[in-house]
Amino acid sequence: MLHSPTQTDAIIIGAGPVGLFQVFELGLLEIKAHVIDALPEAGGQCIELYPDKPIYDIPAIPVCTGRELTENLLKQIKPFGAQFHLGQEVTQLEKQADGRFLISTSKDQHFLSKTVFIAGGVGAFQPRTLNLDGIEAYVGKQIFYSVKNPEQFTGKKIVICGGGDTALDWALHFVGKAASITLIHRRDDFKAAPASITKMRELCKNKQIQLLIGQITHYEVEHDQISKIIVTDIESKDHQILVDDLLIFFGLSPKLGPIADWGLDIERKQVSVDTEKFQTSIPGIYAVGDINIYPGKKKLILSGFHEAALAAFAAAAYLNPEKHIQLQYTTTSTKLHQVLGVSSPTFE
Repeated sequence: MLHSPTQTDAIIIGAGPVGLFQVFELGLLEIKAHVIDALPEAGGQCIELYPDKPIYDIPAIPVCTGRELTENLLKQIKPFGAQFHLGQEVTQLEKQADGRFLISTSKDQHFLSKTVFIAGGVGAFQPRTLNLDGIEAYVGKQIFYSVKNPEQFTGKKIVICGGGDTALDWALHFVGKAASITLIHRRDDFKAAPASITKMRELCKNKQIQLLIGQITHYEVEHDQISKIIVTDIESKDHQILVDDLLIFFGLSPKLGPIADWGLDIERKQVSVDTEKFQTSIPGIYAVGDINIYPGKKKLILSGFHEAALAAFAAAAYLNPEKHIQLQYTTTSTKLHQVLGVSSPTFE
């Protein structure tokens, strides 16, 4: 039986940094939003993949962790009273006769919204996994596709698989903390920051990191735990490595899931948008952040913030076609100060 849907002006699908900033930009325009995310807490990729790793490219913030960025965004949007619906996926989206969208979730919640903002980010992606028979049984126990609690690996024999920034960053991080570090990559070519590659190779020379070029082909189990992995190198030679935990960073694979069935224009498993409104092929539905694609797209948080701002103004015009949407500045606008719940400064 369909419960009476919650009616709202905006639904944001995704509670990562861009989804949270979308709340802010809509709030400045006095558009209330509900936020839905499959993860149990807000923060998206920042919380799932690098909660304690430093981020250096947020404007005016020289450095912050993923967790700090999330906490600051949540603090920033607090005045707007967004309602969060976490730990559930959007399973259906259907356009109604009156132009609104009926959204259903995996927890049998229903919303009737005038606009929809897809800010799926990492929610639309899944980690590429280690493809070995039976390995799924050890995920979250000895196999990890993200690091949420670095301290749990202190004193452990860890194996890190991957050749990108995440793999190298964690390999460097655990030097002096883990009992041993083995870095495995399928080729001797790394797609990471040059400084990280240089540092990694220095540590390999000093025998603080062991580097193997090859792939994990087998593993051995003792007392219901993985005790050893076998790595086959590029010359087909096998190497046996004792291991406590494996950290796998093969990158992310797009998984659109139900979004693929919503009638949107899709390109390379991402949602196509224009660069004026960041609107999808369906009027009233917008896509911001890593989930979207357009010419020149750069998958950066700051790009997503820009997209969220333009999408909010476009939505305001869509919701109120007869009204002129005035651009106001938070430094001087008394109205925005009221919306934010702050005192207007006096200038002498």
